[in-house]
Amino acid sequence: MKWRVIIIGLILLASSRGPAYAESVYVSEIIEITLRSGPGIDHKVIAMVKTGQPLQVLEKGDEWTKVRLANEKEGYVLTRFLTDKRPSSMLLEEIDKKYQALEKKAEELREENKRQQAEYQSLQEEFQQKEELLAKLTEAHENLRKDSAEFLSLKTNYKKISTEFNEQTQRTAQLEEAYSKLQKRQIFRWVITGAGILLIGFLIGMSSKRQRRRSTLL
Repeated sequence: MKWRVIIIGLILLASSRGPAYAESVYVSEIIEITLRSGPGIDHKVIAMVKTGQPLQVLEKGDEWTKVRLANEKEGYVLTRFLTDKRPSSMLLEEIDKKYQALEKKAEELREENKRQQAEYQSLQEEFQQKEELLAKLTEAHENLRKDSAEFLSLKTNYKKISTEFNEQTQRTAQLEEAYSKLQKRQIFRWVITGAGILLIGFLIGMSSKRQRRRSTLL
């Protein structure tokens, strides 16, 4: 009731209406205001306009302003209830939406960070395993290289010893052959010498017998 008296008093101070502006205004920090068919409270209420609802200014006056709603409905509202600044409720809603979007993005970034950390940990473990494997392969290669060097050395020594053994075998065979020939010669000499001795003994024996016979005859 008090608001109605105030509004009526303000209406009694009505002033001329100004020119039309192609601008958007908002209902200020009030829950609802009336949209009337004419510039005065005696005109019919054709709609209720909520706080933050955008209106298009058709004719702006000091007391009443003709506006158009989003649904193309036209009427008059009290100018003092309009503002070119967006109400705090709208700003708060936008801020809340931006906050929710940022929070969602932050959550996505946190999840992405967790995923990248897990991937990094996996890569670290894989790198460590490959590093250990490389160390083992390097050690095995070094051992193989040493073994190969030793094998080549042993192979060279084997060839050398084998060659020397073959040469020694050949010399041994030659010596055995020479010794065998020498033995045969020695045996032959012994046989000849023995035969010669026997022959000489035989001859001496024969000569002795002849001498004894001659002595007997004398």
